Amino acid sequence: MYEWRRQIQAVVDEIDACIRNHDDEALTLRALSRKLGYSEYHTTRKFREISGMQFRDYLRRRRLAFALKEVRDGTRSLLDIALDYGFSSHEAFTRAFRAAYGVTPGEFRRSPRPVVLRTKIHPFDRYLLGMEEIGMVKSAQEVQIYFVTIPAHRFLHIENRESNGYWDFWQKQNQIPGQDYETICGLLDSVKGKLDDNGGSEANCGSGQIMAYINDPTGRLCDWGYLRTECYGARLPATYSGEIPPGMLLTDVPEGEYVVFEHGPFDYEQENRSVEEKIERAMAEFDYAAAGRCLDMTPGRIMYFYFNPEQYFKYIRPVRRLQ
Repeated sequence: MYEWRRQIQAVVDEIDACIRNHDDEALTLRALSRKLGYSEYHTTRKFREISGMQFRDYLRRRRLAFALKEVRDGTRSLLDIALDYGFSSHEAFTRAFRAAYGVTPGEFRRSPRPVVLRTKIHPFDRYLLGMEEIGMVKSAQEVQIYFVTIPAHRFLHIENRESNGYWDFWQKQNQIPGQDYETICGLLDSVKGKLDDNGGSEANCGSGQIMAYINDPTGRLCDWGYLRTECYGARLPATYSGEIPPGMLLTDVPEGEYVVFEHGPFDYEQENRSVEEKIERAMAEFDYAAAGRCLDMTPGRIMYFYFNPEQYFKYIRPVRRLQ
């Protein structure tokens, strides 16, 4: 089953690449099945078994998600966007868009609001599947430690006071109607203006979505000995005034100083656990007093966790200067 998950992940990655390149010839079940060396029927059956949805439904919803972002952020005509993403006419695009998001493309362009996009699925995720890394650590990079001042901003998020870690967070959230992984990540993916959005379309990996921990006297005691509440959301400009989806919170975060523990790009399958251990060791051994600072455990201050193997693995922890 692991091998099939890996192969379906390859199909999912190829789908996104073809949509970005507007390569409709390669974006067919026949072409993708040929790449795997299996029949269309067998590929379709396995795709549904692993992803929980039909191949054609996933493809349609991913195309709409890409199209929505271009409607939201671009200036091209709606007809051009429709044709680029496989719709035969403006009318067909409008019908599909309204059925998926409850609003027409024109209305959404004039007044963007959070909607649930079909974010990219990850059928082969070594962490969530409980698989260890394989091989030896290849990266010679060490953890970079530096201080930054982050301007005031807002944080749109959900929180879970009972969870302990990323996997447990989503296990618990998936039991809450309307706050499951797919819904929350889809909503955040559609929000315009996220500060950490680099145009990606994956949870916690390029689309401005991040894990965070809020200092909370009523929260859970973490491994570092601090009381915290685990959160998942997106940083937004201080001027953000958009709609807040049900079940989500919008927190004002004042300007503050932070210490960053950052490791550069690495091979996720080969090195994830080792890089995580490097980061944790660096945080545990860092001498804050020698730097004239201490961790700031003031209630409400936030620690951010960024995870994108193609760019970095980093924690950003709030600090204050010693008197």
